[in-house]
Amino acid sequence: MKKMKIWILLGILAAAAFLIFLFVPRENVPPPNTRVVLEHTHRTYIAPSCFQEADATNYLEESTLEQAKELNYPPHTDCTAEAFEGNVESRFTSILKEFGIIEKESVDW
Repeated sequence: MKKMKIWILLGILAAAAFLIFLFVPRENVPPPNTRVVLEHTHRTYIAPSCFQEADATNYLEESTLEQAKELNYPPHTDCTAEAFEGNVESRFTSILKEFGIIEKESVDW
């Protein structure tokens, strides 16, 4: 009987820890392998969703956000800066966004 109470208590603690894990807010940032377009003429990077309005030159390269940061390239426009802004949300909300239940703020990452 005493073993059964211990297992029930452990189950309740595990469930509580899992719920805390799901619902505690955390800061989300774009991963380093996020796709960007490097604009070498202006030494900036462009988010794919902002490319049409970016007025880019022909000296372009498809790359990652990590390489853009290594080159110290700033965002090309405010649109790009906003596309790669981090946010604070729970893991549960992130999961819902990945499954398409909740709409993502940015399509770029």
